[in-house]
Amino acid sequence: MPQSDPTRPDNYDAIILGGGAAGLMCAAVASQRGRRVLVLEKAETPGKKILISGGGRCNFTNLGAGPANYLATNPHFAKSALSRYTPQDFIALVERHGIAWHEKTLGQLFCDGSSKQILSMLLEECAKGGAVILCDQEVEKVRQADGNFTIIANGKCFRAQSLVIATGGPSIPKMGASGFAYELARQFGLKIVEPRPALVPLTLGGEDVLFRELSGVAAPVDAVCNDGHFHEAALFTHRGLSGPAILQVSSYWRPGDVVAINFLPDREPGWLRAAKRTAPRASIRTLLKDALPDRLAAVLADRLALDGDLQNLSDKMLESTEKQLASWKFCPNGSEGFAKAEVTIGGISTAELSSKTMEAVRVPGLYAIGEAVDVTGWLGGYNFQWAWASGSAAGQAI
Repeated sequence: MPQSDPTRPDNYDAIILGGGAAGLMCAAVASQRGRRVLVLEKAETPGKKILISGGGRCNFTNLGAGPANYLATNPHFAKSALSRYTPQDFIALVERHGIAWHEKTLGQLFCDGSSKQILSMLLEECAKGGAVILCDQEVEKVRQADGNFTIIANGKCFRAQSLVIATGGPSIPKMGASGFAYELARQFGLKIVEPRPALVPLTLGGEDVLFRELSGVAAPVDAVCNDGHFHEAALFTHRGLSGPAILQVSSYWRPGDVVAINFLPDREPGWLRAAKRTAPRASIRTLLKDALPDRLAAVLADRLALDGDLQNLSDKMLESTEKQLASWKFCPNGSEGFAKAEVTIGGISTAELSSKTMEAVRVPGLYAIGEAVDVTGWLGGYNFQWAWASGSAAGQAI
């Protein structure tokens, strides 16, 4: 990794605050264009979230990544950057570095080896352009005057014509995440869309508390909340609901909203009435145990309270039961917060930024990229693709 040269002037073309996925991509692209680039990273090493992603194998992109996979106040904002730096562009970079990869499910791409390979690749790309990366940097002051930004970090002064905010959001604070990006944006008069946890487990209370007894039980479901609809696994926890399907819909959930779960997404309407004709002496409890994990089937059967043979239940009752199983309503009383959220939804308003360059419209030379911006991807490599795309867009512009 390039280290600071005490003989080198502290003037740069661009200073990037944050050495995560977006910041490193931006540094690599800009430095290889001949720009003098400095990255200031708060942690002792860069790319810490890259290293823990994908269970240590880094779900580095998704083959299907496109604007429809992102939440933003302006749903059109991400189109430009995503179209100009695609998953195929990043795959080409990965392959140039000889990193073996595989597709897991739903277009999710992972390293065959370790997420360390992706971080090493990005650092090599930065080194190729001569970008300087300094870690353990505490930014004390940022100001702008005479067309330049001055940053004081660890008591030392750095100057540049361009400043890139790439410090992410407050999700996973144990990794050093904070709301610094928002403080800095506000300093320059940029609006912030309320940040909240996304891709986060939801908690249950009230009548739903019974389901917490199912901690550890998982099942494939359809989960729906507002405009979010996902067919993946749900997992019951000692606090409520998790698993990919729940993490996905959590980005669409607001306090007071209902999450509807279809516990039998592969069953056609009328399946219970059909079962009544073919197995009239079967019970709903037995049918559920045949289709779902035993503990989950037992809890659902208890809640439905329809004991006895199917032949003794009316078709109207069976139709009502089908509908309940196909749209079981949960009303979460909260989420597990930023501590367990994989990303942050909200952030620096896209109305303040150019969708082509990521530059602040009213503050020339100031850029914002990655998770700091109000663009949030689905679970499954989409947020990394936004980091690469937005980082590349700014890197081409600074």
